[in-house]
Amino acid sequence: MNKYLEKVLAKVEAKNPNEPEYLQAVKEVLSSIEPVIDANPDFEKLAILERIVEPERIITFRVPWVDDNGQVQVNRGFRVQYSSLIGPYKGGLRFHPSVNQSIMKFLGFEQIFKNALSGLPIGGGKGGSDFDPKGKSDAEVMRFCQSFMTELYRHIGQDVDVPAGDIGVGGREIGFLFGQYKRIRNGYEGGVLTGKAVGYGGSLARTQATGYGLIYYMREMLKANGGQTFEGKTVTISGSGNVAIYACEKAQEYGAKVVAMSDSNGCIYDKNGIDLAAIKEIKEVKRGRVKDYLNYHADAKYMETADRNDAPIWTIKSDIALPCATQNELSLTSAKKLVANGVIAVGEGANMPSTEEAIEYLQENKVLFAPAKAANAGGVSTSAIEMSQNSMRYYYTFEEVDKRLDAIMTNIFKACDEASKQYGMEGNYVAGANIAAFQTISKAMLAQGVV
Repeated sequence: MNKYLEKVLAKVEAKNPNEPEYLQAVKEVLSSIEPVIDANPDFEKLAILERIVEPERIITFRVPWVDDNGQVQVNRGFRVQYSSLIGPYKGGLRFHPSVNQSIMKFLGFEQIFKNALSGLPIGGGKGGSDFDPKGKSDAEVMRFCQSFMTELYRHIGQDVDVPAGDIGVGGREIGFLFGQYKRIRNGYEGGVLTGKAVGYGGSLARTQATGYGLIYYMREMLKANGGQTFEGKTVTISGSGNVAIYACEKAQEYGAKVVAMSDSNGCIYDKNGIDLAAIKEIKEVKRGRVKDYLNYHADAKYMETADRNDAPIWTIKSDIALPCATQNELSLTSAKKLVANGVIAVGEGANMPSTEEAIEYLQENKVLFAPAKAANAGGVSTSAIEMSQNSMRYYYTFEEVDKRLDAIMTNIFKACDEASKQYGMEGNYVAGANIAAFQTISKAMLAQGVV
């Protein structure tokens, strides 16, 4: 790493000593854009990197609400407005007990690059709370969401900051948040939140977008490396939320056999291929656990997760592995098992689901690797399409949105591929994604002056 990069990284580490996820995300980007920095020595004088790694604004607030027993509960809310260089801040809200400032900043930092890759006019941001919607009644979730939005509303707007969903924030939560925003603002501002239901401003194909987009990116990556396809390939997918479900659906459409899916408790293995209708009923209707799959297919196998760094799903032999659950779920231990079992490609459907060591090991062993900031950009890209529809007071058909999504993901892969080749790192799509996005961001920064 050159001296300027080392200096910036040292400053970031000194300023943020207790934020491991954020430091991991920054280090991954800085370590892969060295060729661009070497080619532009004036970037140091202009403090390009110092400006990129520092969020424009971090908002932290108290969220008091009353549970069904009349007990007052208090959570912490966040919104990290990271970069508005190429558009309004754009990024999801995550409701999960693990949420803290480090995770919010890492997600916001990643979002800048992801959104830049999309080619759409959206900046980067992220938010959420340490509230856990699991086990809560609809009334409790509503009261929390209303309290959360009562503070957040003053910091967002369709031309300022546009949140969406993430882990723990689905259609139910977005509906409650939007209703409270509309009530406070006394007006219908459809583009202020994305991931809405179709009946009140949402976009068709938004639910499917991240999962479908992952498969579109993987399709292009496989095609560019020996003309391979999904046809006849065995696939394992961690997670069982929207990303995992619709990645499974599209992979099956392309002729792959998806044999395993998971949740935080364990994974289900079905050698005959996952029955997606059963998974959808368990997760989308009953809000159950993947272990319930055994009620539909008794011959399937359930494996409990005892060690998060050695998740059983990655011990299953497959051609393609798609981590679609949460950050740092795919460890070096798991990467070694995937390689030993002959995996040819790994695609990140979640945000930063692979550890730095796992990524290095996979790349060293010639496994095709699709990084999250490129491969899971389908969700935010379709959110931007939703914003466009809200501005036009118009709905695209499912087919129109899906066609646009396919074109965006194809272009993202091309940008990653071309950037990796431009700097002599052909096939390194982690570097390609970071370089392509950094070039877009730095150009905007130079054009807009020191702001």
